[in-house]
Amino acid sequence: MRVVSGIQPTGNLHLGNYLGAIRNWVRMQDEMDEANRAQAASGGSADKQSSECLFFLADLHAISMPFDPKDLTSATLEMTAALVACGIDPSRSILFNQAQVPAHAELQWLLNGTARMGWLGRMTQWKDKAGKNREGQSVALFAYPVLQAADVLLYQATHVPVGEDQKQHLELARDIAQKFNNDFCSEDAPVFTLPDPYIPPEAARIMSLRDGKAKMSKSDPSDMSRINLSDDADTIMKKVKKAKTDPEPLPSEAAGLEGRAEALNLVSIFGALSGESVDAVLSRFGGQGFGAFKPALGELMVESLSPISERFRELKQDRESLDAILARGAAKARERGLPTLDATYKALGLVRG
Repeated sequence: MRVVSGIQPTGNLHLGNYLGAIRNWVRMQDEMDEANRAQAASGGSADKQSSECLFFLADLHAISMPFDPKDLTSATLEMTAALVACGIDPSRSILFNQAQVPAHAELQWLLNGTARMGWLGRMTQWKDKAGKNREGQSVALFAYPVLQAADVLLYQATHVPVGEDQKQHLELARDIAQKFNNDFCSEDAPVFTLPDPYIPPEAARIMSLRDGKAKMSKSDPSDMSRINLSDDADTIMKKVKKAKTDPEPLPSEAAGLEGRAEALNLVSIFGALSGESVDAVLSRFGGQGFGAFKPALGELMVESLSPISERFRELKQDRESLDAILARGAAKARERGLPTLDATYKALGLVRG
């Protein structure tokens, strides 16, 4: 397996980012390690390609919408620090940012000749982000699904983690790969692998601490609505104790949380951090009020996040280490992608000397 996945660099990472996405990346990294160990234990050939994960910061995607260059720089470095603090090991996975691997942009341009306007016009995210002002949007916003295709096809990805909002883009990548192979390659020598979706364990959906019906978000004007990865123990406990709840005690089973969005959110966070189901959490705390539950939740958060927060704060201040991590990852990524890029130019008949 070769798993490829990207994440846009955004600052001010919070608990929702960790439980909703980053933790699954760490799990995938561990799964690749297990697969490689199993291959070695079974006497697999040393020449056989190892399973691996390539994780990248999608900074080229970030410029498809209005942005501040200084913010993009700091957010890219901050996201790198967060991923490493959360458990992404640059010695076991390839971690890099797109801008250091020009082959992403090169391959996008080559694939633009295969992609079709009608395909891109049907993309739901294009419709949602462009709204009624489609004429005023950047070409990058319209064409960025082709860059997404290049991101994974460049590395001959076998699997791509997808949520509901990305399934359509993976199908587009497969369509582009299939059409390119049909148009420019012999049947027995395709250039591109058609990637399959990788469905990770259901990600926790973490909601705001101030509104159980709204996702936890860095854009919420209230810092009390979220647990930031940079928060210290005292701040975490303060935010949990002030989290919005209702006056009723916790029920003994999940059905009793219907219509109680804030209560469900806090119980779900506890379960996500402890590895328990909502029913299992309620079997322990059912009948108790939030005066007892919130301190237990706060302590669990501090225990779970303190090592991450401490490492995150350290790494954010170490620009040299972050630059080195991205540079090493980019060098490995360029090496992995070069054969595919060369094969694409050759298939198109482009003379390169």
